[in-house]
Amino acid sequence: MLDADTKRRIDACRDILVGKVPDPKSQVEQITIALIYKFMDDMDAEAEELGGKRTFFAGSYARYGWAKLMAPSLGGFEVLALYSEAIATMGQNPGVPELFRDIFKNAYLPYRDPETLKSFLKEINHFSYDHSERLGDAFEYLLSVLGSQGDAGQFRTPRHIIDFMVEVMDPQKHESVLDPACGTAGFLISAWKHILKNNSSPRNTDEGKSSKTLKPVRPELVEGLPGNLLTPDERARLAANIRGYDISPDMVRLSLVNLYLHGFSDPHVVEYDTLTQDDKWNEVADVILANPPFMSPKGGIKPHKRFSVQATRSEVLFVDYMAEHLSATGRAAIVVPEGIIFQSGTAYKALRKMLVDTSLVAVVSLPAGVFNPYSGVKTSILILDKRVHKQTDSVLFVKVQNDGFNLGAQRRAVVNSDLPEATRLLRGWMTVQDKFEGDGVMAQAVARGRIGESGDFNLSGERYVATPASISNFDQIAIGDVVTTVTAPVKIQRVEYADTGRYPIIDQSQDSIAGWTDDESAIVRIPKQLVIFGDHTCAVKLIDQPFAQGADGIKILQTEDSLLPKFLYFFLKCNPLEADGYKRHFGDLKRKVIPLPPLEVQHQIVTEIEGYQKIIDGARQVLDNYKPHIVVSPDWPVVDLKDVSEVTSSKRILAEEYVSTGAPFYRTKEIVELSKGKDISLELFIAPDRFQSIKARFGAPAKGELLISAVGTIGVSWVVEDDREFYFKDGNLLWVKNLANLDPYFLKYCLDSTFSAGIDHIVFGAAYKALTIEKLKEFKIPLPDIETQRTIVAEIEAEQALVAANRELIRRMEAKVKAAIDRVWGQA
Repeated sequence: MLDADTKRRIDACRDILVGKVPDPKSQVEQITIALIYKFMDDMDAEAEELGGKRTFFAGSYARYGWAKLMAPSLGGFEVLALYSEAIATMGQNPGVPELFRDIFKNAYLPYRDPETLKSFLKEINHFSYDHSERLGDAFEYLLSVLGSQGDAGQFRTPRHIIDFMVEVMDPQKHESVLDPACGTAGFLISAWKHILKNNSSPRNTDEGKSSKTLKPVRPELVEGLPGNLLTPDERARLAANIRGYDISPDMVRLSLVNLYLHGFSDPHVVEYDTLTQDDKWNEVADVILANPPFMSPKGGIKPHKRFSVQATRSEVLFVDYMAEHLSATGRAAIVVPEGIIFQSGTAYKALRKMLVDTSLVAVVSLPAGVFNPYSGVKTSILILDKRVHKQTDSVLFVKVQNDGFNLGAQRRAVVNSDLPEATRLLRGWMTVQDKFEGDGVMAQAVARGRIGESGDFNLSGERYVATPASISNFDQIAIGDVVTTVTAPVKIQRVEYADTGRYPIIDQSQDSIAGWTDDESAIVRIPKQLVIFGDHTCAVKLIDQPFAQGADGIKILQTEDSLLPKFLYFFLKCNPLEADGYKRHFGDLKRKVIPLPPLEVQHQIVTEIEGYQKIIDGARQVLDNYKPHIVVSPDWPVVDLKDVSEVTSSKRILAEEYVSTGAPFYRTKEIVELSKGKDISLELFIAPDRFQSIKARFGAPAKGELLISAVGTIGVSWVVEDDREFYFKDGNLLWVKNLANLDPYFLKYCLDSTFSAGIDHIVFGAAYKALTIEKLKEFKIPLPDIETQRTIVAEIEAEQALVAANRELIRRMEAKVKAAIDRVWGQA
C-alpha cells in the first residue's frame, strides 16, 4: 500500500512543476525521467559498495552523477545546464540498458527556471531505488494523475475492478498473460501480484527461534516474500509470459517503468497497433485481460483483413481480436461499453453471435459511474473461456450494483460491496457448472439458445430475468396480460411546457410532474388511477387526476379489475426495470411477471405500504425544509463580504472546449446537488491540459473556498470540502476565496439563512434574475470572533446530524415497503 510520505513527495513534485509544466502527462514524464536518473545512480552506488564498478555513470558520463548534480557548490544555472545535457544524451549512453535508453529517448527539460529545477531535484533526492512494493505502488499513484485519455476513449481502470477481473481469471504461473491495449500495465501487474501471492508460503512467526539474521543464499525463498515458492526458472518464465501492446509510445514507456519497478528486469511491452498491424496475429495467450479504447476516429478504424467480424468500430475489433487470440483452453475478461451489449448494428450483432457460439460464458454488468470522475459511461465485463464454453450450454449473467464505492464524482468507499460475492459466483461457475449455486438475484444462468432466439444475441441480463423462486400461493402473471395502454389525444412538446397551469404534464423524466398546461384538447381524463411507465428511462409514476402527456416516451397503463393500480405501482418501484441504454423497454415490462393475490390482499398490502410512505414523505419534508438559522447578536460587527474575502468568478470556457472526459466542469446543477450532500453524475469536462493552463494562470477552487449559484436556483452555496480538481462555469457560479478571519461554513450558513428568506433585494434584473459579483461583494456579514463562529458552526452541524437521521428513517421505511411486496413472493 502507498505510504503517506511517498504520496506527499510525489504530490510535492507535481506542485513544484505545475507552474512550468501544466500538463499532467508531461509532469508524469518529467518525474519518471528524474526518478530513473536517480535510481541508476543508486544502483551504481550499490554496485560500488559490493566491490563492483559503476556502469550507468561511467566514462564520459561520470560527470552527470547524482552527487555532482546535487553538489552545494553548483549554481542554479550550472545545475540546469548539467541536468538538461544529461537527460538529452543519456539515450546514447552505452552503459545504459535498452529499457532505460527508451525512457530517455527524446527526453528534454521543458522549462529554463533553475529555482524550479533545484526544488524539484531536492524532492527527487528523497527517493531511493529498490524493488519494493512500496516503490511500485508509488509509481502507480503517479500514473493515476493521468486519469484518462478521453480523446482516445481510454479510461484508467479502477484498481479494485482490475483486481476483481484478475481474481476471476485466476492466472497460473505456467500461463501466458496478455493485455493488447495495456496503457500503464495495470492488468499485467495485478496478474503478476496474483500469481506471486498464490505461490508464497506464509511467514513463520514462531517464537523462540534464534534472532540471529543470516543473509539467505536464495533471497526469493525467504518465508513470506511474494513468490518465494517459485524457482528462478519459473519466475523468469512467468515474467517472460506477461506481455502487453499499446499504440502510444508514451504509454509503452510508462508501462515499462511500471513493470520494472514491480520486479520485471526485462518487461515485455511493445509499441503495436493491435487493430491495423498483423505481424503478431499468430501469437495467442492463455489469459487476456483488458479495458480497450472505446472511441473510434472520424471515419472509423481501417483494420487489416484477418478479423472474423467486419467492422470499423474499435470496441468491436478489440473484442474480436481478444476472442480470436485465446489459446485452445484460454480465457479472457474484457471491459466493454454498453454498445457491445445491445447495439443493433450488423457488426455488433455479428460479434455477439461469434462470442456466444465460441467462448462467452458470463457477462458482468457494472453500475454506471464506475469510471467517475472521468466518465459516467455504463460498462460491463465479458468473460470468455473456451474450456468452460465446451462444458456448458448457458451464459451466466451477474449484476453488480455496489462495487464498494459510491457512484459520485469522488467515489468514496462504502460498505457491502457485491464484488466478493460476484467473484465467488463466477469462480464457481467457471469451475463446476453442474454444482453452481446461483442466487437468482445477483446471478442467473441463461441458455445460449434462448440468447440467440431473437437473432440479435442481446447480452442485457435484464432481458432474461427469471421469475424469482417462489413459494407463494398466489397466481403469477405477465404484466402485459393485466394492463392495457391509454392513448393521449395530443402530446405536448417540451417548448410548450409552462411553469403554471391547470393540468400537470407527465413525461418520461424522473420528475413526478414535468410542467403544466391549460390545453383542454390534450387532457387524459381517467376513471381511476393510472400507472405511467417511461419507455426509455423505466421511470414509474402514479397519476390520479386529469393530465397531459408530454414529449414522446411514456406508456399510460390502465390495469384490469383484478389488479389495483397502486399495487402495480408499488411493485414496480420495488422491482424496477433497469434502463438499458436509450431503447424502448415496454416489451420487457409486459413480459415481467407479477404475483396476483386477491384484491382484498392487495388492499391490505397497499394500506400497509401507504403507512410507511407517510413516514417517508414526512422525513423528506424535514430534509427538504430544514434551513440553518443564525441568531445575530447586536454586539457583533457587520462587514461587507469584500472586506473579508475576494469575490470573483471563473475564466470563461466556450462550449466548443467541452470534451467527453477530463477535468470535471461544474455548473449550478452540480453545486445544488453537492450542497445537499448528494453525489453528482458528471456531464461536462474540459481537457486536462486546458485546465492546468487555466489553473496556473488564474487558479481554481480549493478546499475551504465557496461557490455560490448566481443564476437559476440563486444563492445556493457549497464549501469545497476536499482537494478535488475541477473548474466551473463563469456567470453561473461566483467564487469566494482568501477568507480572512472568516470560517467558510459560518459564511455558508449566513448566506443560506439570508437567501432562504428571499433574494429579490440582492439579485439583479427583472425578467432574467442573477446574482452579480458586485452585489455579492456588498453582502453584509455579521462577524463575531473566529471561535464564536466555530461554536455556531458546531451547533448547526449538530442540528444537521439530527436532520440527517431522517435519511436512515427513510431507508428503513423503504426496506419495509420492499418487504411487504416480497411477502407476496413468499420471500419475507
